[in-house]
Amino acid sequence: MLSAKSLFQEILDDDESFALFCSIAAGGESQGGWENGRIAALVPPAERALAPKIARHGADEDKHGRIFRALLRKRGLDPVPVPPDTDYTMLLEQGGIGLSHDRLRAERPLTVPDVVTYLSHSRVTEQRAAEQMALLRRHFADHPDIGRAVRMIAADEDNHLAYCHEELLRLARAGHGRDIQRTLRACALAEIRVYRDVSLAVMAHMGRILGWSRARAVLLAAGIHAVYAWERFTGWRRMVSLETPERRDALGGPATAAPEYA
Repeated sequence: MLSAKSLFQEILDDDESFALFCSIAAGGESQGGWENGRIAALVPPAERALAPKIARHGADEDKHGRIFRALLRKRGLDPVPVPPDTDYTMLLEQGGIGLSHDRLRAERPLTVPDVVTYLSHSRVTEQRAAEQMALLRRHFADHPDIGRAVRMIAADEDNHLAYCHEELLRLARAGHGRDIQRTLRACALAEIRVYRDVSLAVMAHMGRILGWSRARAVLLAAGIHAVYAWERFTGWRRMVSLETPERRDALGGPATAAPEYA
């Protein structure tokens, strides 16, 4: 039976596919850590109170990258090169979503509209991350090898999403609501295209590693296209709604430590 659980179990059981999965995940998380670190350093004076939360966000992302690399070491594996067509963060930047790396490398402070762009981009991508980790937590929370890492990362992603909701609502009350909604919509529509393309690329690479039949590859690709069709029609709306989170000030404290093996 083809299911999300059986698919990931197959990837988990094979050293080569597991190395690719962890390398892709580690690369994306580390990139997110760098981006948040630069944004924290460049926050405009009007938003300086936000800087520690952005820095905490970056520290969490760095921690996640270390966790995925540690999972490789625990299994005696080395990281592998990340195929460009699976690089989610790079493809989002190339699509003009979020703040460009050229902007983040500059030393001039960001503006409040830049902060709106950053938080809107994060709200959309953290929705995706939280959903993916919730899926892994549902099926692998008690797994002896990856369960602890899955639980920790899933909890962090929930916090990141709550933080984005809370800060965007604050900025909306300050008069930026129209810009926030426009930016959220553009980010969401771009993200679902990138996610579709990256999902197709990842499955293609995994299929070659694991020797999937053409029929299975076609079925998986059809499922990815079906998800995109739903997201393009109406699913994107879940990425642009804003609600007061149950957990307030979710990034108000220090980052939690990574598991000992990380």
